[in-house]
Amino acid sequence: MTERVAIVTGGTRGIGAAISELVAADGTHVAAVYAGNHDAARELAGRIGAAGGSVSVHPGDVSDPEFCRALVAGLLAERGRVDYLVSNAGLLIENSVTRMTQDQWEDALRVNLSAPFHLAQAVIAPMTDQGSGRIVNIGSVTAAMGNPVEAGYGAAKAGLLGLTRSLARAVARKGITVNLVVPGVFDTEMTSSMRPEVQEAIRAMIPLGRRGDPRELACAVRFLLGDEASYITGSVVTVDGGLSMGA
Repeated sequence: MTERVAIVTGGTRGIGAAISELVAADGTHVAAVYAGNHDAARELAGRIGAAGGSVSVHPGDVSDPEFCRALVAGLLAERGRVDYLVSNAGLLIENSVTRMTQDQWEDALRVNLSAPFHLAQAVIAPMTDQGSGRIVNIGSVTAAMGNPVEAGYGAAKAGLLGLTRSLARAVARKGITVNLVVPGVFDTEMTSSMRPEVQEAIRAMIPLGRRGDPRELACAVRFLLGDEASYITGSVVTVDGGLSMGA
């Protein structure tokens, strides 16, 4: 069988790296896209290569439509196909509503909402030609719970639900599924760098009593990419330890 190809944005660190490694372990070539941390990209490529997987790393700005189109075109030229798109890249900007600048608001929408649209737009044609494809967008519990200092981020992640379901309806008859995975708080570099009292406060809010392992979210993504999930589209899979249920 022709080797399948996956694009994973924000795919070299944290949750994205876990997704890249798990998908590569299934024999899929992973094109891991990242913003600028070249050391993390090299480390990811080394780990996947050492495990016998196939990976390429691609620095760039996923909010730039031209970059998105060039990325897909390059993979089609080199690999002949694009089977999976995981839009995981995110930009978290924290500021109060009254102090948030126009640029901060627009940057949050550009990276967290417009980028998944531009990438989906770029992969739909080749996926249609293949007769199959999987698109998974990564949201956030902030979309449902809200956050007083993350208005732009929360609004963009909430918009992913509407984008996901609109895309799902648009491409359902083309053999392409589109789903949304909503993570809660995971054990990543960002959360581990928080002050101990902040970490404890977050832990106390989670019904399961702990942060998630990035691999736990990656397993949900891998399922939605697999053949077993062929009848699931327009769905929301929440992986948050119960956080979004509230107190």
